Amino acid sequence: MKADLHVHSLFSPDSRAQLEDIIAVAKDRGIGCIAITDHNEFKAFELLKDRKDIIVIPGEEVSSSVGHIIALGIDRQIPPRLSIEETVDLIHEAGGYAYAAHPYRMWSGLGEDNTRNPCFDGTEARNSRSTGRDNRRAQRLAAEIGKPVTAGSDAHVPRHVGLGYVELPDTVTNWQEAVEAIRTGNILGVFSENRNSIRSIFYALKTFFKFSLRGFRKI
Repeated sequence: MKADLHVHSLFSPDSRAQLEDIIAVAKDRGIGCIAITDHNEFKAFELLKDRKDIIVIPGEEVSSSVGHIIALGIDRQIPPRLSIEETVDLIHEAGGYAYAAHPYRMWSGLGEDNTRNPCFDGTEARNSRSTGRDNRRAQRLAAEIGKPVTAGSDAHVPRHVGLGYVELPDTVTNWQEAVEAIRTGNILGVFSENRNSIRSIFYALKTFFKFSLRGFRKI
């Protein structure tokens, strides 16, 4: 089963992706499981949790004080702008697991030293919005750390859903089993496309434009 563990919906401030469009593209691409990881929001899961045609993992991309953290399996929204340790503690209290997101991403990555923080449950090893170089570095870093890995599209528009994923055992039937397979490292493969140079230039310009519209405040 392919599982895209990093997807954004219209509940993220930088996405307008409708939930039904996300599901439709995921199913078209053979994705059997997705995690909606909106920036500092937890609204999507309540609307999708009863789906029978696809497994939806409750999640959030939390903006810690030093970079983004992926929370999977949580039962509530995690507040932003706290330290890594405070954020991870709250994720664990909410029944979830914490993964260092896109470690080498400019603007929002945690950086190598922070990603090595032992409180993390694992590392996002591949992300389709990261460059090939950053994905290779993230995958090497994750291997050095030796904890479970995640991967995802980091889609902010429906057409990008499924461009990054992990492969889970076909025996997984619900989000709890999916999270447990990820937590224990019971994944069969990790894949994502890489952001090419043209997309990188476009991404940098768009990011700076949105950054300026927010009054130069990070998400």
